[in-house]
Amino acid sequence: MNPILFVCVLTGIIHFTETAASSLRLAGVRTKQIATSLSFVNATLLITRTSNMLQAPFLGGMVDHAILTGNPGSLIASFRYVIFAAFVGNLCGALMTPFFVAVFTKAIFRFERVGSVPRLIAAAFRPKNLKAILRRFRLPSKGSLMNLGLQGMPQAFLWTNLIVVSVYAIGVLSSLYAGALVPEFRITASQLSAIVNGVATILLVTLVDPTCAYLTDQAVRGRRKEADVRAMVFYIILGRVAGTLILAQLLFLPSAEYIKSATLLVKGMFGR
Repeated sequence: MNPILFVCVLTGIIHFTETAASSLRLAGVRTKQIATSLSFVNATLLITRTSNMLQAPFLGGMVDHAILTGNPGSLIASFRYVIFAAFVGNLCGALMTPFFVAVFTKAIFRFERVGSVPRLIAAAFRPKNLKAILRRFRLPSKGSLMNLGLQGMPQAFLWTNLIVVSVYAIGVLSSLYAGALVPEFRITASQLSAIVNGVATILLVTLVDPTCAYLTDQAVRGRRKEADVRAMVFYIILGRVAGTLILAQLLFLPSAEYIKSATLLVKGMFGR
């Protein structure tokens, strides 16, 4: 398989899985089992971590090849394809959100009986259960998109989520491209992805996640309607789709230049 295509497929899987995990908040509200739903998030994101592990050496190989051929500019188009693959993964995940909510809701209830994630997964692949899961498949309907207003919902965290998703999508790619521009210090550049992702992490843990948890807990306690959580999940996923389609593409090169400047600063500390 072409390395770029392989990386794009893995990137799509990563973002598809992360979008699927977002729907677990709504499943948690419907089942009133938030702790169990959050543990399912971690189990689901194992797919993301595995894909990241497989993807990393291919991204590194692309950078090394560009440096050896003296054509680092070729990475721009390749990495833009990777960012677009992130958008495709998020879009597919968004379209399948009603299906994910239905399946995860059933899985949480089933987990009460089996008490084991491996046993739950094994049971899901039995022909009878697999057919039952497939029968639940449905795409968003017009009715499911009704009553998704922003009344009473803190909107700042939705915009913050848009920024966070966009930055996470390009943080590593920007650092790799910066490394190709300063090949003798490319390891330093790759380590400096934190100066981009670090800002996103701070925003995520201080503004996005606490607000999501607050709204979800209020719905479980009956202080908010389930429709509020449904709207929150919808706009979070919409932010993922829009962020990777537009903002991530716009931030890619400026972030690479930012990391390149930081790399040159570190390089200057070591002299020639």
